[in-house]
Amino acid sequence: MDITLPKLAEGADSGTVVNIVVAEGDQVQLDQTLLELENEKAVASIPSTGTGKVARIHVEVGQVVSVGQVLVTIDEGQAVEPAAATPAVEPRSEAGVEAPPEAPAEAHVHASGSGAPPAASPTVRKVARELGIDLTRVKGSQRGGRIVMGDVRSYIQGLQQLALRPSAPAAKPAVDVFQTLDLGKWGPSTRERMSPLRRTIAQRMTESWTTIPHVTQFDDADITGLMELRKRYANAYEKSGARLTVTSFAIKAAVSALQKHPSFKTSIDYQALEIVTRDYVHIGVAVDTEAGLIAPVIRDVDEKNLLDLSRELDELAERTRQRKLSADEMQGATFTISNLGSIGGSYFTPIVNSPQVAVLGMGRGVHRPVVQDRKVVSRLVLPLALSYDHRVIDGADGARFLREIVRFLESYPEADIKWPVS
Repeated sequence: MDITLPKLAEGADSGTVVNIVVAEGDQVQLDQTLLELENEKAVASIPSTGTGKVARIHVEVGQVVSVGQVLVTIDEGQAVEPAAATPAVEPRSEAGVEAPPEAPAEAHVHASGSGAPPAASPTVRKVARELGIDLTRVKGSQRGGRIVMGDVRSYIQGLQQLALRPSAPAAKPAVDVFQTLDLGKWGPSTRERMSPLRRTIAQRMTESWTTIPHVTQFDDADITGLMELRKRYANAYEKSGARLTVTSFAIKAAVSALQKHPSFKTSIDYQALEIVTRDYVHIGVAVDTEAGLIAPVIRDVDEKNLLDLSRELDELAERTRQRKLSADEMQGATFTISNLGSIGGSYFTPIVNSPQVAVLGMGRGVHRPVVQDRKVVSRLVLPLALSYDHRVIDGADGARFLREIVRFLESYPEADIKWPVS
């Protein structure tokens, strides 16, 4: 009996073998774990679908396997028939090959003897301006060459097809990031294969940085009073099974800011030419693990009190470090918070995690001299950095959002801390 790779999750058609827990000749039982696969940033166990002896292991650690691929063969066992797997190869056309996408329309340039721009409604012009589209390149389908929304959509689809079409090799750049590095001639070096998690992080960060026009704004929050409140209630929270941390307070501050500034809960749907606003508030929290940075998601934070939020944050962070998260637990965030305060440092420029449009970075709080009532006093100041997608968020809105974060942290209501544990 062959054990094949089932579909791991929606949109997950492959994974990397990170651990094989059986050997050829071993007796295995129904539902016993055979190996572990990493997909995206989650690790999933692949169980046996029958009972018997392991006759052959067809994969090795580090190998990328696809849905339907044979992983292990079992002999002499009465196994449950495995569920039908999605074929590893998509169906072909009758000719035996997939038909190429329809080629985009020929390049169009608007020509006007008077220098007037192409005819289009104010709505079409506004959408084109927000998306950075030059309307002189869009061919209008209406009378007199007037451009309508469907023409803009067709133009974008044509650009997408053009981007995906194989092209002739371009001129060699000055620095080729895909070249094989030969650093040994300069001295000793060590090579280590990128882990699946590190490859995923690299891919996601490259996509976000190259497709999102980032703006980062900085500010400081005086958290002297907040830390006094934390000290006052920390023991009560610990007795209730939770740690009261700055991250917990920051999540609450983010909820307040997101509710007052809903543009930070949006995403761009380029296919539909729409800006989608979420009605929910799910917060991703970056967790430092030995394998790399992972951001699990706490859902519906706007419906949870500080005690429950702190408990869930602790539990989720621990499972993240143990790599026991499912793929769903790392998806669907509205907004992300990255707190480097426990490590040190002050300001940094976090990268937006697409399709989100903003991320909050927090440094380590430090005591600084501050002038209050014409007197210099020592206050605990928390450095903050807000990166956002400038396609949908203007600088003024970014400043207002960050000031709301600061205001909430500097005037945190004691009742919000007290009532769950009183």
